[in-house]
Amino acid sequence: MAINLQKGQTIDLRKNDRGESVYDLSKVTIGLGWDVRKQGSGFFGKLFSKEAEYDLDAVAFLLDGNGKVANLGKTVQTNDGRQMGLYQGDVVFFNSMQHPSGNVWLTGDNRTGAGDGDDEQIIVRLDQLDQSYQKIVFIVTIYQGRTNNQHFGMIENAFIRAVDASGKEITKYSLSGDSSMNGMCAMVFAEAYRHNGDWKFRAVGEPHHTDNFIDILRQQYAYSN
Repeated sequence: MAINLQKGQTIDLRKNDRGESVYDLSKVTIGLGWDVRKQGSGFFGKLFSKEAEYDLDAVAFLLDGNGKVANLGKTVQTNDGRQMGLYQGDVVFFNSMQHPSGNVWLTGDNRTGAGDGDDEQIIVRLDQLDQSYQKIVFIVTIYQGRTNNQHFGMIENAFIRAVDASGKEITKYSLSGDSSMNGMCAMVFAEAYRHNGDWKFRAVGEPHHTDNFIDILRQQYAYSN
């Protein structure tokens, strides 16, 4: 039976609620989902509800033993001439959807039917991940949230969950936006980290004002130049 986490709670990913090692971590699906709170359905609610569509993006930071992103990848030029950074580094995101190791990748919108209810999924082969990676941080940002005045106070039924290689749900952490989330456009949802040769999972639930994960990277997870 899956364990429902509270903010700050930590569990062993391989063990169930009875302490038995039952979960297969050879491939773990980190599923993330959310709903946008509906606006007023009355006449004036419909009249003034021309909002931009919400675009939430999942991101994973792979951290070393110091809790930092060691490889920031490279800057490449896109087909339309733009410069794009963090490509093929230790940050997995919409412009660099697979880690160079091949052991972490972002599926984007779920169209497979697997993991019903997930809006985005990050797949991690925890058992094959190099020992140089000690922690993975999972973040969700609202694209152009500051510009469009969109924030986690408008999000409900948000969750992150871990599902093992055989499709068993290991754990789930749910949160819904309230007034304390107003103006918050990014969320450090959870983290998986090594401990005594195995993997732990912690519900973080840390909101940020920024809508750009690079700000969080610079403030907390990047080495100083």
